Amino acid sequence: MLTDTASVVAPLVPADVDLVRRLKAGDEEAYAIVVRAMGGRMLSVARRFLQDEELAQDAVQDAFLSAFRSMHTFDGGAQLATWLHRIVVNASLMKLRTRRRKPEVSIEPMLPTFGEDGQHAIPPVAWTVSAEDALLRSETRDRVRAAIAELPESYRTALLLRDIEERSTREAADLLGITENALKLRLHRARQVLATTLQAVAA
Repeated sequence: MLTDTASVVAPLVPADVDLVRRLKAGDEEAYAIVVRAMGGRMLSVARRFLQDEELAQDAVQDAFLSAFRSMHTFDGGAQLATWLHRIVVNASLMKLRTRRRKPEVSIEPMLPTFGEDGQHAIPPVAWTVSAEDALLRSETRDRVRAAIAELPESYRTALLLRDIEERSTREAADLLGITENALKLRLHRARQVLATTLQAVAA
């Protein structure tokens, strides 16, 4: 059976090999097995990027259709779950690019504040952990998730791609259609917001 903890480098287990073989043969029951086993997990991934239930469901549906149509390209170099996960992320980003954009909320109110003397109103906290690690800590998980969700779209996607999806700077920038420097700036500011949030939690 497929599991949610499949490693990027782990070889396919016999059950997965058989499932992939059936998928490549066009076995509809195999398609249904994958959708049942992984649909919920993939929907959670899409929701992080889209924050709109209808769009997230559409992205997952598009991703499954795309994956099934291109099963012949799947070579078993990664777990099926990992391969599908990346397709869902790409489908979610496509939805973000094609939907009618709303004016983006400024990130400025979320950043650290300064006094009249130019010094930080509250001493800043260095961002020493990744967003992924912070999400694994039960005492900060909900607050970090909320902070990520509140980030303006361009900053949220930059953070998700680099710190959650662990894409390279170049790959993340290419996916978002921006320069690497622009990606680094968005990521730095998004991390500042999360560091401030965690500081408030600890206070």
